Amino acid sequence: MKKMEEFAMKFKKSFQSVIYFILGLLACCLTINSVHADQLSKRINHMSLQDKIAQMYFVPSDGNQNDVLNAIQQYHVGGVVLFGTDFQSQTSDQFKAKLAEWQKASQIPLFIGTDQEGGTVSRLSDNPQLTNNRQFPSPQALNNNMQTEVNEARNVAGILHNLGINWNFAPVADVSSNPQSFIYPRTFGKNYQQTATYISKVVPVIQSQKVVATLKHFPGYGTAGDTHTGFASTNKSLTDFQRQDFLPFIAGIKSHADAVLASHIVINQVDNRFPASLSPQVHKILREQLHFKGIIITDDLGMGAISQFAQENHVNADVLAVEAGNDMLLSKNYQTGISAIEEAVKNHQISEKQINQSVYRILKLKEKIGLIK
Repeated sequence: MKKMEEFAMKFKKSFQSVIYFILGLLACCLTINSVHADQLSKRINHMSLQDKIAQMYFVPSDGNQNDVLNAIQQYHVGGVVLFGTDFQSQTSDQFKAKLAEWQKASQIPLFIGTDQEGGTVSRLSDNPQLTNNRQFPSPQALNNNMQTEVNEARNVAGILHNLGINWNFAPVADVSSNPQSFIYPRTFGKNYQQTATYISKVVPVIQSQKVVATLKHFPGYGTAGDTHTGFASTNKSLTDFQRQDFLPFIAGIKSHADAVLASHIVINQVDNRFPASLSPQVHKILREQLHFKGIIITDDLGMGAISQFAQENHVNADVLAVEAGNDMLLSKNYQTGISAIEEAVKNHQISEKQINQSVYRILKLKEKIGLIK
């Protein structure tokens, strides 16, 4: 009996030691996170309002090296998006050196992104010599084998990272059942639940390569038209979105996706005035109902739907995008947009607190993927 009591006492002490050790580790982690948060906050407090707003700009490259360097050096933008011409007519070493030069020129390390979905949207395919003539099939071409899909997502992210690209505007979380739809070839080609499963598996492996994964195009194109050329809308109810289109996005958010891209479609049953990318109501749903805590970025504000909307309503789309709740703007209008947003802050149309929150998310993600040490 005495031996049993001694054993129980020893076990109790050992168990307590383990618990104390775990609690100590947790306290240490919380302290480290708190220190990092304080460091980022101090950095933001020392930035000018202009520089904070500039960090919110993800600028589409026009293929001109001087223009890109000007955006980086003179305006201090937060990121640059690469398109086909940015990949062409250069070796892998030349391409890496170009991106390294951009990073060296930037006060704060840059997000460098591209659209590498595979299939019809594959920027890497614009210069096969960068990847030794590798093919980049669409998700639909591989969707009979989920493990193959996962391996492809991981390998492609690894290729991007090796080239110096740290943000992929993928995966596509839209669901379409119409093969004639413009978005259909870019989707997984399956139903909502199957697409959600696919999204939940590819997001972690993309981000394991220190490449940002972007869920797009929230809240889901479905049967809506192409916003590249003009207005597109849907009369689908919010309830139907919640039961259907939101499922892949929810799966991606639960898998800790770093970013969500807001589309330009008008969701008439939620907000019949503003496109989703400029709608406070749509952003509220994403933050409060879907509990997304990462970076929300607009689709390209130079697309037809937004150009038409801004012209017809005599508004500045970049200002509206920030008002709506976007953390980053995919926009070429940084030269006029930064000052316009700064003026909106000074006029109390937009709070500086909101700007600070967005910049905190941006710098925190840059720290996460190793850009900020």
